Amino acid sequence: MASDPDDKLPPQGRLNRLRKLAGLSMHVGSEVLKTGARRLSGSSPSELLSLGTAEKLVATLGEMKGAAMKLGQALSMDQDLLTPEVRQMLARLQNQAPAMSYAQVSRVVKEELGAPPEELFRDFSREALAAASLGQVHRAVLHDGRQVAVKVQYPGIDASMGHDMDNLGMVVKTVSLTSRMMDATAYFQEFRDELMLELDYRREAMLAASFAKSVAKLPDLYVPQVIEDRSARRVLTLELLEGQTLKDWVTTSPDNAARFRVARQLIRATYGPFLDAGEIHADPHPGNFMVMPDGRMGLLDFGSIKRFSPGFVESNRRMFHQALRLETLDVLGLCREVGFSVELPEPEAEALLREVLHIAGRPMRASPYDYGTCDINRDLRNHFTRNAARFLRIKPPPEGMMFFRATGGLAQNLRMLGANGDFRQVFLEVGALVPA
Repeated sequence: MASDPDDKLPPQGRLNRLRKLAGLSMHVGSEVLKTGARRLSGSSPSELLSLGTAEKLVATLGEMKGAAMKLGQALSMDQDLLTPEVRQMLARLQNQAPAMSYAQVSRVVKEELGAPPEELFRDFSREALAAASLGQVHRAVLHDGRQVAVKVQYPGIDASMGHDMDNLGMVVKTVSLTSRMMDATAYFQEFRDELMLELDYRREAMLAASFAKSVAKLPDLYVPQVIEDRSARRVLTLELLEGQTLKDWVTTSPDNAARFRVARQLIRATYGPFLDAGEIHADPHPGNFMVMPDGRMGLLDFGSIKRFSPGFVESNRRMFHQALRLETLDVLGLCREVGFSVELPEPEAEALLREVLHIAGRPMRASPYDYGTCDINRDLRNHFTRNAARFLRIKPPPEGMMFFRATGGLAQNLRMLGANGDFRQVFLEVGALVPA
């Protein structure tokens, strides 16, 4: 079959993708170094990246899709590193990446489900509703009249992801060989495994159904129903949720009461399933949360749902409840139970870890708490930077990576919402779902 002239696949080939990323890294790195030099000289520019560089980032990472695009999505959430204008530019990577042609979409659907979209659906929009890192979403209507969202995977993205992981793995292996203290191979393997698993939409369908059970105790949250007979390895059909994604909803200037309600839902969506069922939504960018017209929060994109070992969950539950009761924690003991290894003198390690928990736990102690002036992520970054060499000798368990990704993203989203209110009570409500 001749290829459609409009077909634009993500760049293929390990060396080709490495070359594109290397060129982008040189451009961005040069600008960051110049910015740092100007700051050291006392001129203190207000932005780490210019709008022009951010636009180049969006164009290149959006074209590459996959792991590279996920990196850009994560960068767009950090309010302390970038100006609002640059973050707004990068936020286009959250659900507005360059789309693939309809010919490609139709071809993937036919290969996976045995027939083209026109036969499988009463109506199927040729224009993408959203385009993201692994696939794009189209609005459709089933023959029985139900509105659905159909996620179609980019052709060749599995190979592209594999090449990206091989390139990154080569860097990690090289760095790890130079120093036992900087051995990141276990963390990289965890990251690689989780990312590659997201390519199987049948697995995502199973995780979506499971996550729906995990949030069943939280009626203000909603997980869309999976349409099993219209889903396969590279096609996933879900009930269509109406509303605004979190990043769009924020731009409507909601009042504090509305922002507090949505912030409460985000906390419940993150910690509720973890404390109750031992699983967490580990892709927290704002495009994955929808504010629905009836006031509920819709949850989207379940490929990164992470299930944790029983020991990790149980130890974190105890830590959560003890923090809520404002008890003095056995920080080292709990961290070791979670799976941390500590190669520092105990008093030194205890002081470092206690400060981490003290900073992260501010909203659980103070009432009211103002996320509009929240400096948790900035203060944690500064704490880690000041003590980088010592933190290299405190190693969390590999499965903790996805937990930190979820909770760190939650803090960034709450900062973006900027609500002020009794968040200690919200955490107490979540804790009550699974009594100590």
